[in-house]
Amino acid sequence: MGADTGAVDTPGHPEDPETWRHETARVNGVDLHYVTVDPDPDAVDHPTGDAPLVVLLHGFPEFWYAWRHQLDPLAAAGYRVVAPDLRGYNRSSQPSGVDSYAMEHLVGDVRGLVEHLGYAQAAVVGHDWGGGVAWELAIRDPDVVSQLVVLNSPHPEVYKEALLRSPRQLLRSWYVFLFQLPWVPEGILGRDDFRVAGEMLTDTVHPDAFTDAEVRRYKDAMARSDSLTGPINYYRAAVRENAASQLRSLVPGQETPRRTVDVPTLVVWGEQDRALGTELLDDIAAYVPDCRIERIPDASHWVQADAPDHVTDLLLDFLV
Repeated sequence: MGADTGAVDTPGHPEDPETWRHETARVNGVDLHYVTVDPDPDAVDHPTGDAPLVVLLHGFPEFWYAWRHQLDPLAAAGYRVVAPDLRGYNRSSQPSGVDSYAMEHLVGDVRGLVEHLGYAQAAVVGHDWGGGVAWELAIRDPDVVSQLVVLNSPHPEVYKEALLRSPRQLLRSWYVFLFQLPWVPEGILGRDDFRVAGEMLTDTVHPDAFTDAEVRRYKDAMARSDSLTGPINYYRAAVRENAASQLRSLVPGQETPRRTVDVPTLVVWGEQDRALGTELLDDIAAYVPDCRIERIPDASHWVQADAPDHVTDLLLDFLV
């Protein structure tokens, strides 16, 4: 296994453990900032002496800190844990243009990060948009993914089918269409010190899921990007890509590949998600043969913050 050559980044938050190291990797044409935690050496029991890599991918409008409750328990269990800021977020590069956030680039970033860290494979865990990237990585580059865990993020084909047949899910996804407008969503979410974005995060089942200090850190991360254009471009690029895919499917003789996931998969779902209904779990088995679904009734979309211990236990039970 190759050595990790990531340059040490600026120091982290003064309240964070010293074991949470900040590093940056130059991959796929962008700089990805990430936080990494070394495994407990007493917990590593592999013939090569190497700890398995777990990559944690955050969602919108978050950053690496979304995994604050899971970093140390995974490292204590013997995993090499890496939580990057996805492109466009916090300390990672913020390339301009909607096309810079096409799925091929997002998938390439994660693949490049795994390779940069000297690994051929990783267990990939993603929430929300991070889950969308994780699904696509497992579909497009299954050899890179040893195991897949997705939290409150539907399989992309299941989601597209739900939008076509379920008026309720289409209504729940109203924000996706709002985000297609230029500048308007940036203005709404960024106004008054990111007030609306902060209210999104605190729409949880448990009032203490996000403390005031934690919400402040999220807002500081958003402010560091100067604009939420990069994160919102994920939605713009996805709609363009889906529209192009629909047009290609209308071409006579054009076959649409079946987008299955052939790696062991765990789906964790906070059932109090206001944007993504539990019906999105119904057809996953058609695309993911080896899939385990765990529902958490008293958790919101922000499932790893609402039920941190439960989510951590599920990860530790599933990952090998």
